[in-house]
Amino acid sequence: MKIISHTEYPRPQLERISYINLNGEWDLSHSKQGVETKTNYKINVPFSPETSASGIGNFILQPNEELIYKREFDLSSEFIKEITLLHFGAVDYACVCYINKTEAGSHKGGFLPFQIDITRLIQIGKNEIQLIVTDPTDTGTQSRGKQKLKRGGIWYTPQSGIWQTVWLESVSKDYVKDVKITPNIDTESVEIIVDTESSAITIQILDGEKIIAESSNQNANIKIPNMQLWSPEDPKLYSVLIKTPGDTVKSYFGMRKFSIGFDGKFKRLFLNNKPYFHNGLLDQGYWSEGLLTPPDDESMVKEIKLMKEMGFNMLRKHIKIEPLRWYYHCDRLGILVWQDFVCGGGPYETWKVAYLPFIGWKTNDTKYKFLNRTDESGRNEFISEMNKTVNLLKNTVSLSVWVLFNEGWGQFDSIKLTAELKKLDYTRTIDSVSGWYDQGKDSSDLKSLHLYYQKLKVPKNEKRVIVLSEFGGYSLKTDGHVYDENNLFGYKILPNKESLEKEYRNLIEKELIPLIEKGLSASIYTQVSDVEEEINGIVTYDRKVVKFDIDFMRKLNSKLVYR
Repeated sequence: MKIISHTEYPRPQLERISYINLNGEWDLSHSKQGVETKTNYKINVPFSPETSASGIGNFILQPNEELIYKREFDLSSEFIKEITLLHFGAVDYACVCYINKTEAGSHKGGFLPFQIDITRLIQIGKNEIQLIVTDPTDTGTQSRGKQKLKRGGIWYTPQSGIWQTVWLESVSKDYVKDVKITPNIDTESVEIIVDTESSAITIQILDGEKIIAESSNQNANIKIPNMQLWSPEDPKLYSVLIKTPGDTVKSYFGMRKFSIGFDGKFKRLFLNNKPYFHNGLLDQGYWSEGLLTPPDDESMVKEIKLMKEMGFNMLRKHIKIEPLRWYYHCDRLGILVWQDFVCGGGPYETWKVAYLPFIGWKTNDTKYKFLNRTDESGRNEFISEMNKTVNLLKNTVSLSVWVLFNEGWGQFDSIKLTAELKKLDYTRTIDSVSGWYDQGKDSSDLKSLHLYYQKLKVPKNEKRVIVLSEFGGYSLKTDGHVYDENNLFGYKILPNKESLEKEYRNLIEKELIPLIEKGLSASIYTQVSDVEEEINGIVTYDRKVVKFDIDFMRKLNSKLVYR
């Protein structure tokens, strides 16, 4: 069995010392639902059985099948307090959990963390956990990103089961359940709301090791002396220590503000009350060995650092919600995040989401049939997950833009949902419909363009902020580092590195940069890495080859600023 991965504390914005990591070797059985004959494996959690990192691979869970995970764990009397919680970072898609052969809880949703109170079921010494998982993949209407049973092209190998860290903590009844941190640079203060049943709390704000402010209010508004702003160029973070009589948690925040402003000619994206050009990359977050699961913490750090070294200041997380440590690394290293809500709905029909928009086809997304959103339960599940995603990532310092829908995939009621999203989070910008099927000037903060086969351009007389939320996709096959030698996908496939860099330079210098003075406020190049047949990454799918010279990229990116 491989070395245990992702052993770091998985929730950096609510960290306490009570922690048992349950990653590593589990027993796994696989069969059709309701059938006793099973195939048995050993699996390396938190990697899905479809991945090579799991120790299994060459395996696709079918909609009529189930996975049964089992493992034992030991609990000492010193660990157990008044409440013991079992956490799952993510399980795709539906699961039922048993502790010591008694049902403890269940969950639906393949991309969000959840916890189960197992206090009444555990015992000192050995305990057994069992998890039964099913996943309809693209035969259902649930959120699934680009997973497809018949993968190929821009659709990827599906995965199932546990794919993020499993862990335990035990806490007192007065424990800190949650904390909401909202910085306000205009008043040089931060609002901190603590969710706890304790009537006695202490909040300390630290700059390094020094306590700079303190409060005993559960709903506190605290002045920050000598405030330092957070930005990608200077990712300044403050630490927070929250104490109740029985609990202590650590958190952090950055003093920054995302807004929309007017520069005298155009509406622009503002950071800290000044125009700031978002120069980013589409980031699918797929890995050759782990699919949606990064190999380890170090790999996430290495990739973010590389993109920053190349001069990019933003990543658009496209089809998934990452482990929370990924967002922490973006916060501390300094790179903006645009976060897509994970898409779902009925079947993706290429002619509707890829061909019709190019001839100017429009649709009213309150008419659910055209974009395959007729299933009411699927729509309600998406809305519920939108709420949960905002709550999960609310304190992420680097998260600047929410992307509600992408290219019509499962799009519905975008005007209504944008209004609801603004009520949930007024501190961030919203890209309601990235790419096409825009619902008009009152529907979104952004006019969001995807341009691959056309010359780059921006609309005239647009009253909203103009962003190029996908473009490029220039591709290079890297021998020995491709997923399938015989099936390659790219928007413009080049024969060698020299031609790739030449075409990329022309695209940036001749087409993209001139658009900034015409109102362009952000650009997102496709993409960070190759993904299976897609060979349009800056790095290969196995992350072993960087296709562009780093200095070449950094010099070009230095020109993508406001003059």
